[in-house]
Amino acid sequence: MAIKLTFPDGNVREYNENITGAEVAQSISSGLAREALAVEINGEVWDLSRAISADAKIKILKWDSEGGKYAFWHSSAHLMAEAVEALFPGTKFGIGPPIEEGFYYDIDMNGHSLSPEDLQRIEEKMYELAKRDVPYIREEKKWEDAIEYFKQKGDPYKLELLDELKGETITFYHSGNFTDLCYGPHLPAMGKIKAIKLLSVAGAYWRGSEKNKMLQRIYGVTFPTRKELDDYVTRIEEAKRRDHRKLGRELELFAFHDVAPGAPFWLPKGMIIFRELEKFIREELDKQEYLEINTPILVKKDLWERSGHWAHYKENMFCFEQEGETTYSLKPMNCPESTYAFNFKTRSYRDLPLRFSEIGRLHRNEVSGALGGMFRVRQITMDDAHIYCRPDQILSEINNLIGLVKNVYHIFGLEAQFKLSTKPDGAMGDAALWEQAEASLARALESNGLAYTVKEKDGAFYGPKIDIQIKDAIGREWQVATIQLDFVMLPERFELEYVAEDGTRKRPVAIHRAIFGSFERFIGIITEHFAGAFPVWLSPVQVAVLPITDNQKEYAEKVVQTLKANNIRVELDERNEKVNFKIREWETKKVPYMLVVGAKEQEHTTVSVRQHKHGDKGAMALAEFAEKIKQEYLSKSLPA
Repeated sequence: MAIKLTFPDGNVREYNENITGAEVAQSISSGLAREALAVEINGEVWDLSRAISADAKIKILKWDSEGGKYAFWHSSAHLMAEAVEALFPGTKFGIGPPIEEGFYYDIDMNGHSLSPEDLQRIEEKMYELAKRDVPYIREEKKWEDAIEYFKQKGDPYKLELLDELKGETITFYHSGNFTDLCYGPHLPAMGKIKAIKLLSVAGAYWRGSEKNKMLQRIYGVTFPTRKELDDYVTRIEEAKRRDHRKLGRELELFAFHDVAPGAPFWLPKGMIIFRELEKFIREELDKQEYLEINTPILVKKDLWERSGHWAHYKENMFCFEQEGETTYSLKPMNCPESTYAFNFKTRSYRDLPLRFSEIGRLHRNEVSGALGGMFRVRQITMDDAHIYCRPDQILSEINNLIGLVKNVYHIFGLEAQFKLSTKPDGAMGDAALWEQAEASLARALESNGLAYTVKEKDGAFYGPKIDIQIKDAIGREWQVATIQLDFVMLPERFELEYVAEDGTRKRPVAIHRAIFGSFERFIGIITEHFAGAFPVWLSPVQVAVLPITDNQKEYAEKVVQTLKANNIRVELDERNEKVNFKIREWETKKVPYMLVVGAKEQEHTTVSVRQHKHGDKGAMALAEFAEKIKQEYLSKSLPA
């Protein structure tokens, strides 16, 4: 019997039933067959060896795709596990998933602590095993047989996982001398893994619970070529140099302390960056006629029960008891409270769209092991907004938001990439509304000519969303902005209505959006993106004035006052040190400009300009230089 396979370009081809992904790739070209790592069937990533038995949407996955990397790094985790088992017989295995960049495996070595020398041995063994180029073989098992296998092997972690899989199809994967309980997908064979680097070992509680045993987690990364591994290692070293936690201390921007885990202490220079971002985003929103609101931080749990967050998000909330009963929580998001601003009075169709912005302080109870500098905190400040509009206004509002996002990121030299996240399991609301919402977001992306990928089942519990990622100066991708379409949670649960043109009452559509995501995380990202050398408009100190001798001190003070009168952030370095020493120090502080003033500059009312990383720029009239800085500030130009 023939089946029809639809390719990403819309082309439909007929094949015999039970054809494999590998055979489909070969039917297109031998080159594609050589590069293929996995296949995507109706949005799900499969092994190339799996039989396709019905009509489907198909995509052959290579290294340049998320699914291809997923299969590559998942297979690498199994390769590492085989190497560990060969070198350390009796090791028990937890889980070994691919992650955003690489993979890990949690292992129990019965008291043996892995050393750097052990990692080197495991890495060498992985190279040895990969050269055999043995296949990854998928096998479906009866649950009882799977239980018996791991009982005989004596692996309690796999038995615990199997306890929760009773009644489901159980799949094993065999590769060389290693067999694992696994959903897949995997590579056709391990010979495709050419470059290997084991990165580190960390402690990890089994299944993330402090009540369980601490296991050892080995992190690694692999690539199809040595060059890609070398590029990765270079990028990792550069990332260490740019680490925002290190730069935050050195540049006196922010600090962390055990008295407030997961919450930064903003220092004066860091608050300058924070306030400039706040001013910038407010100005952008004013242009688009947003109305700013501010809602309470401490709220009764009734609100969260009504919104659905109590059922879906309670474990991430800080809750408080009163008279032995949980009655309040710190808000983890602003969404439900914005409905009270909408319902403050009767709304007409003429009032819509209503764009409520809120720069609100939120608290989320992240587990301590997940906290990491500014990138994962418990206290966040979000540049949030909720747009209430009519159904016929959805497309124009989403288009406006996409334009706003692109413009904002362009200011920072960041390129936006778009992903459409669809209905997750256990989502609220009618399926037809979800289909309508997903179609609306897809149409907006397509009408803007934007390429996008689909993240199946990754939407919020109340609606699909557009996730926006940015790529920084060293090629790392970051999830930042989000645009979420909501027909269900806010409009339905809070009974929002507007008076339509015909006098009837109708539900508005809610659009949730954030652009920075959170100030904390965004500042962490741009600190690393700029390596601490911020553009003039964000730099806490824009200019340092360096007199050569005490004879120029009075003139240097005049220079400082002139710049301050032009609202330029300036510091005077009066220290009794040689000017070259001062220059080197201010270079490490990454100030955009240094003004060296000596006898010649004093005589001609000029300044000798030095630019960070670019050195001497020559003499310039003081008034001319002040105007230059003002224009760089207003234009928000990027560093050269």
